[in-house]
Amino acid sequence: MKFSWRIAGEAGQGILNTGLMFAKACMNNGLYVFSSSDYPSLIRGGHNFLDITISNEPVHSCHEKPDLVVALNKESIEKHGSIANAIIYDKLEKDGTKNKKAFPVPLMTISQECGSIVMRNTVAMASSLALIGIELETFNNVIKHSFKNKGENVINKNIEAAKKGYEYSVKNFKPLVKLPAIKNQKMYLVSGNDAVSAGAIQAGCKFFAAYPMTPATSILHNMAFNEENYNIVIKHTEDEIAAINMAIGASFAGVRSMTATSGGGFALMVEALGLAAMTETPLVAVDSQRPGPATGMATRTGQGDLSFILNAAPDDFPRLVIAPGDVEECFDHTVNAFIYSEKYQMPALILVDKHVSISHKTVPMFKPIKNQRYSMIDKIPNNYLRYKITSSGISPRTIPSQLKGMHCASSYEHDEKGNESEDSENRIKMHDKRFRKLESLVKEIPEPIIYGPKNAKFTLITWGSTKGAVLEAIKELKNVNMLHFIYLSPFKTKNLIEIMKGKTCVIEGNKTSQLSALIKQNIGKGPDYKILKYDGRPFTPEYVIREVKKILRIRN
Repeated sequence: MKFSWRIAGEAGQGILNTGLMFAKACMNNGLYVFSSSDYPSLIRGGHNFLDITISNEPVHSCHEKPDLVVALNKESIEKHGSIANAIIYDKLEKDGTKNKKAFPVPLMTISQECGSIVMRNTVAMASSLALIGIELETFNNVIKHSFKNKGENVINKNIEAAKKGYEYSVKNFKPLVKLPAIKNQKMYLVSGNDAVSAGAIQAGCKFFAAYPMTPATSILHNMAFNEENYNIVIKHTEDEIAAINMAIGASFAGVRSMTATSGGGFALMVEALGLAAMTETPLVAVDSQRPGPATGMATRTGQGDLSFILNAAPDDFPRLVIAPGDVEECFDHTVNAFIYSEKYQMPALILVDKHVSISHKTVPMFKPIKNQRYSMIDKIPNNYLRYKITSSGISPRTIPSQLKGMHCASSYEHDEKGNESEDSENRIKMHDKRFRKLESLVKEIPEPIIYGPKNAKFTLITWGSTKGAVLEAIKELKNVNMLHFIYLSPFKTKNLIEIMKGKTCVIEGNKTSQLSALIKQNIGKGPDYKILKYDGRPFTPEYVIREVKKILRIRN
């Protein structure tokens, strides 16, 4: 059973916080939740809305048509009233709505009776919960937790407002649905950026530097919040150039480090990325994509940075590119990014986007992962060679202050000792050495994952955040499955080659189908069809289903 809820209004009306409180109330009832927000890059004004899908089974995406909308202003009534199955709006809005299931609630009146109009959202949430059969006490517990730093007076007034809103709906309206309570199910409401931050901390990240850039900013906030708890050094730098160079310096000194930005900020990091590659210094960097070029659409989503990330910085060098598709993958593969980056002494780039970064999902507690440090040596020989040519391409690594570990590490091409060298034979040997690392790494990373019937006649190929909508869509599509890529460099092809024997369609959020180009580059054949979306909004299951059915009709 699924139920879609939407709250809509202006920026500054607390849409996000209200929605997350509603989501937590549903989660505390044992239900699965997925939330996604839509907002312009304005502090106040503009039209905002947040979607939440609630289910008694795991849910991976929001849907186009809400079952219930909470409209906090007239514009929201006009925009969403006609598409929603039902709508809550303020009784003071005299024109109301043409929706057949309209629930006029005195939001403003009740909130003023309780002391402040800012509690209008609390009234609306409680009214919504009454219509879907979730107990008021569940919501009261969320209020206590959310406002614990604001004092008992604020908590009590919000509980009073919630009680009046809940009772008004119970008294005046018939419930829309009764969502089941699932007992003894402990879950957490986590965003992709939350999970990346948690993964970094789990992996032992001890230095984080960043300049805030939407939609990566909350990673900086999360790391700063946990600075003292986990003994992490956090630097809010003057720009992205400083951020990546500080992270490289910290890693060179021996700690695991990370930086995070969006595409525009990553563009400034590109020269230093080459420095990490040349000095074979581990580095984890996050690019949370938004539409470009230039400033682009700061608060929207897209998948346009794939080719950029795969090729950033002059010349070729080995890099690990990971594109998590959901909250769980953000945690697990951020941990892997640190492990692989250190083990193979190369940059690891985590490619997310606004949709996966900012959307929230209910997940069980992340499982602890045992950490291990790699490539550092304790007993250093007298003739130590930092960039020793080895069969694996991995050279023995030391950090500053280690006895006999002194070496030169600069941006120049170098010999085994690290001394600058432009000798042609040396250049070939060092370049080949660095690339040999990929021979082992490609064996270690997982193949892309197949979801749905393995012998389906039609396969949808995805990467990153498109995973959720396609997962929901294939539940409704017959004889269709999904191949999902998390690791994009190095590029695994075993499952892909088998899948490409049938009919395939790439689904991604960019204009030129960059994954299609990557597939063709690696196996000589591209997909049969493409479903592309580059309007700054995420895919929905309904959109995928419509587009796939068009293709299937053409084929038939």
